[in-house]
Amino acid sequence: MRINVKQQELIGNILDDLKKHFPEVRFVDITESPENPNDLWINVTEPEDEDKEIELRKFFSEKCTDILMDYGYHILVMPIR
Repeated sequence: MRINVKQQELIGNILDDLKKHFPEVRFVDITESPENPNDLWINVTEPEDEDKEIELRKFFSEKCTDILMDYGYHILVMPIR
């Protein structure tokens, strides 16, 4: 998996937002999507509260859509157990 400088910057911004808005959620790792190796998944721990998980998914879906539209990089935040 190759991550360029701009992707690193965008991932850093996502992780900063994660710490700021969801301090109970932890970064796990970054993987390629099984469907497309150009897509990146930022794996994070799943929030304990279901409402918080919905909030996390909504927050990052908007942010990741903006990244896709602005830069052409498909990056997803994926809560895992």
